[in-house]
Amino acid sequence: MESFENATKFFHACESLKGWDVCQQYIADGATFSAQCEPLVDIDNVKDYSNWMAGFGSVTTPGCSYTLDASAYDESTNIALFFGTFTGKHTGEGGPVPPTGNETNTQYVYILTMNAQGLISEMVKVWNAPWALNELGW
Repeated sequence: MESFENATKFFHACESLKGWDVCQQYIADGATFSAQCEPLVDIDNVKDYSNWMAGFGSVTTPGCSYTLDASAYDESTNIALFFGTFTGKHTGEGGPVPPTGNETNTQYVYILTMNAQGLISEMVKVWNAPWALNELGW
C-alpha cells in the first residue's frame, strides 16, 4: 500500500509546514491542486499549495498545529482522504490586517488522487475558509 503511505507522509509534511523541498518527493510531475475557497483560488498546483501552507503556518500563524482526525484509502479509485483540524493564532505578520491574536480551529479535508507510481497526481482541499478567516479576525 505504497500509495497510502506516500499520501500519509505528504499530509504530515505539508501540515508540518515543510514546504515543497520535503513534499515534492510524494508528488508526480504536474500534480494539480484545486479548492473552492477564496485564499486558494489562484493556486492550481501542489507545489504552490505546499509553499502557501508553509508560509501561512510559519509567518501568519507561528506555532500552529494540526490534528489528523481520520484517514482512509479507496483502492478502487486510488484516492486517499485525510480529515484534519488546523489550530492557529494570528500573531505573526501576514494577512489583510495586523496580527489580531485571534485563534481558529478549522476543519478541512485533503482528497489525494494517486497515480500508478504511488505519487500524488491531483489534490483537492475542502475547507470553509471564510469561517476560519473570520475566527482570525479578518
